[in-house]
Amino acid sequence: MKYLVLLCDGMADTPNAALGGKTPMELAHKPLMDKLASTSVVGMCRTVGVGLKPGSDVANLSVMGYDPYVCYTGRSPLEAASIGVDLKDSDVALRCNIVTLSDEENYADKTMVDYCAGDISTKEAHEIIKTIDEKLGNEIYKFYGGVSYRHCLVWDNGTTELGNMTPPHDISGRVIGEYLSDNDNAKPLIELMKKSYGILKDHPVNIERRKKGLNEANSIWLWGEGRKPQLEDFYKKNGVKGSVVSAVDLLKGIGICANMETPDVENATGYLDTNFEGKAQAGIDSFKKGCDFVYVHIEAPDECGHRGEAENKVKAIELIEERALKPLLSYLENCGEDFKILIMPDHPTPLDTKTHSSAPVPFMIYDSRKVENGVEVFTEKTAEASGIFIEHGPSVLDKLLEK
Repeated sequence: MKYLVLLCDGMADTPNAALGGKTPMELAHKPLMDKLASTSVVGMCRTVGVGLKPGSDVANLSVMGYDPYVCYTGRSPLEAASIGVDLKDSDVALRCNIVTLSDEENYADKTMVDYCAGDISTKEAHEIIKTIDEKLGNEIYKFYGGVSYRHCLVWDNGTTELGNMTPPHDISGRVIGEYLSDNDNAKPLIELMKKSYGILKDHPVNIERRKKGLNEANSIWLWGEGRKPQLEDFYKKNGVKGSVVSAVDLLKGIGICANMETPDVENATGYLDTNFEGKAQAGIDSFKKGCDFVYVHIEAPDECGHRGEAENKVKAIELIEERALKPLLSYLENCGEDFKILIMPDHPTPLDTKTHSSAPVPFMIYDSRKVENGVEVFTEKTAEASGIFIEHGPSVLDKLLEK
């Protein structure tokens, strides 16, 4: 038996005026998903438990069968694992975004113009992070480069008691002052953020981006603090050998911590320009190399949700279907083995709010051996109307793996 999870990050939404009162899932042309859904088990799943923040970290851990209440230690430590940082038990890791802030003189008066600095390239971002580490790094703080705007700070003998270190994608277009933690423990971190603006304002990378009319990477933004994670080995836990295919360090980090395969995909960006075919092929190659379980994570719908790009979110779903699901399904149908497919988002990222929601998400589980009484189209409404509800998020993996 082969098991495929196609995780469409942030795909679920609410009816949107720009889409004629429909959700992106309702408007997207996705005949393959809908055909699979017609004979699948379809329902809703709560991937973000009560009291937990609705992040991709918590939600993807749930879909992979790990209980965040038990094993979650913070977002950034998972990303640090992907970057290759070996955290000590006394270390605290933080996500270090590169962002675009407005140019008011007082840091607290600036506005979060762009949480991803114009989707900055990894090459440019590494130049930025290298400078930040040279200027601000020391025996206490060490900065590590990740992918695009997503990077890491390791704080020696740090603390996770920092108050509210707000994710930058939660405050797009807002003045940042009220979102800067006033916790005493966070003060040195806020000071690093303030100093970074002066360092980066006229950085060579930003001088060139300014000439091209691109958003400048003029500040770091620290959040997502946590300590070294402990995840049970995926194979020992579930009896299947697993692989995680993703463009983002968070998902790769989960895979590494769970002792799963984490193949690299060239030109995988996490946005609409990602290498969809490359991700599908990496998933197929994982199956061919002996993996029983392949988790293909595609970030694009989430990024479009954060940016409020309604038409692009619809397009992202259609691209996932045509350029990722289609080749993966073709391989599975011709591999000579039975297979099951789970398709779902990790959490909603509504276009109206531009941030994550903890609301339950639709899922479908297709089994090549069975014909279930499914739904005509795969949407939030049809999944909810099925009456099937998984309250405990990690149980969705149990349902996929059951014989």
